[in-house]
Amino acid sequence: MLSINFVRRARKVLFNPALRKHFSVVQHFKKKLKQRIMIGKTEFTTVDEYFESQPEKVRKALLELRECILNAEPNATELLNYNIPAYALVENGRREQQIMIAGYKNHVGLYPHPTTMEKFDPQLTEYKRAKGSVQFPLDKPLPKELIEQMIKYRIQLLKK
Repeated sequence: MLSINFVRRARKVLFNPALRKHFSVVQHFKKKLKQRIMIGKTEFTTVDEYFESQPEKVRKALLELRECILNAEPNATELLNYNIPAYALVENGRREQQIMIAGYKNHVGLYPHPTTMEKFDPQLTEYKRAKGSVQFPLDKPLPKELIEQMIKYRIQLLKK
């Protein structure tokens, strides 16, 4: 639980234009605030534990994403990275050699890689996208064929 005094001090620093000039002070308070907020967060030890913690609709979509990834690359290694499920597409794959997925209240996120997003951008226009990610809303079916194509494309790039 955040103490009232800490929140008051943080607000004073974060929202005061005169104090905001001191970037290091602002960064310090942001870091401390994030640490205090994260205290209540669950630290997962397995991917299955992550899936089990999700609401039913989210879990179902995440399991479909997992299936797409494993269909495209049966030898993918399942692990946790940044406390979300990740799939190393090559043996001992580093972060840029992984595809990550995550569940949220209204969507599931797929994090393939910016190069993959760039290649498939025309096919993803109906979804919310960022440089290296795409959001699939829970109220629509997942485009499984497209997701598998994206994974296969990423694997091709990694094996070059």
